[in-house]
Amino acid sequence: MFEPKIYIKRRDFLKKQMPSGLVLFLGNDESPMNYTANAYHFRQDSSFLYFFGLDTPGLAAVIDLDEKKDVVFGDDFEIEDVIWMGYLPTVQDRASEVGVKQTGPLKALGPMLKEAQEKGRAIHFLPPYRPENILKLQALLGIRPEEVKAKASPALIKAVVAQRSLKSDEEVAEIEKALKTTYKMYVTAMSMALPGIWEKDIAGRIDGLAIAGGGVVAFPTILSRDGQFLHNHSHKNRLKKGDLLVVDAGAQTPLGYAADITRTIPIGGKFTPAQKDIYEIVLKAQETAIKAIKPGVRYRDIHLQTARVIASGLKAVGLMKGDVEEAVLQGAHALFFPHGLGHMLGLDVHDMEDIGEGFVGYDEGIQRSSQFGLAYLRMAKELRAGHVMTVEPGIYFIPVLIDKWQKEGKFADFIAYERLARYRGFGGIRIEDDVLVTRDGRRVLGKPIPKTPKRIEEAVIG
Repeated sequence: MFEPKIYIKRRDFLKKQMPSGLVLFLGNDESPMNYTANAYHFRQDSSFLYFFGLDTPGLAAVIDLDEKKDVVFGDDFEIEDVIWMGYLPTVQDRASEVGVKQTGPLKALGPMLKEAQEKGRAIHFLPPYRPENILKLQALLGIRPEEVKAKASPALIKAVVAQRSLKSDEEVAEIEKALKTTYKMYVTAMSMALPGIWEKDIAGRIDGLAIAGGGVVAFPTILSRDGQFLHNHSHKNRLKKGDLLVVDAGAQTPLGYAADITRTIPIGGKFTPAQKDIYEIVLKAQETAIKAIKPGVRYRDIHLQTARVIASGLKAVGLMKGDVEEAVLQGAHALFFPHGLGHMLGLDVHDMEDIGEGFVGYDEGIQRSSQFGLAYLRMAKELRAGHVMTVEPGIYFIPVLIDKWQKEGKFADFIAYERLARYRGFGGIRIEDDVLVTRDGRRVLGKPIPKTPKRIEEAVIG
């Protein structure tokens, strides 16, 4: 964990942003795979990690905004626990490591909250995403499960989003640690991208490297020749020469910070002419987007600029036609680029998505579009120094979507449907890097991972 002063500073800053009352943070519990003693890998709640730093299950914490005090609640381990899991310090000892002096057993949390309610004090909490925490809030605060998310505190949501969005130097350093491991994952994946190998062999190797780096994967690895499906977690295919392998993966550090990188790799080490043409469009779009990043620019504007680059490139190779500006305005490009340009990155790979994209990526000045493709943009609002963004444009050939639009005659003035038949088995191409918004521009984080066609081909062939 970080030094105690960092957590103290974070909590003190939050206290200054909030009205009176109590702030309740529920940590996560173990989640059984098929029975209680056989649990999934434990992942602490990210906001609990951010403010309290304690990465073990069975904890909760309260910040008293009026008395300016912090309390961690949890039960000390008994001898039976130690036999199975080894020795752990007391809750008091662990809390002191993050600058919290006062602790109590879990059974003391309910009475504290009940007393506050009886006195008419507000109790602020974030929207829960785990069923067990929804039930805890019902037991602790008397809120019906179906009403819990609606009762979350808008003031706390806005304060936490504003604070967590801007990454400190220590946080950026953690993301770069994750990227150091992620670099190893990608050069390994490229070296293995040969005909005859199974996707699962590469996925298993790079996931192992994340563990060897001291952490785990930040999210389930996407690694597939079926790159036209955006979040395809299957690794069932045997690769053959001419396939394009989309790898979207990243390591997570022991402190919980994520990396998120995507590369598209030609199996056998050589792009076909058609693959290279499409790849170059995506690469130009990504490089254009990165150069546009700076404080004060809306990320939606960069997304739309990227869409125009993609549409222009597709027009040049004969897959789109007509006026590029109008095509993007109407959303015709979304047949090929149906997702947003990127999202915030930090303790979560989609940073703070559990709190709500409407607060994280949007604000009073910019609302989500209802247009297909643009509606999936996770981050639209103005960039500020300290934001860490993913930049991940792509071009995909999704047969079922192409067939649907063609049957409907959708955007026939902009899409050259008659030329798309030869791309039905093409798959997809995506390129992604992690970028810090600085005071005067941007900085691409991490050691450069091969990205140009030449560098990628060299990495595969060796």
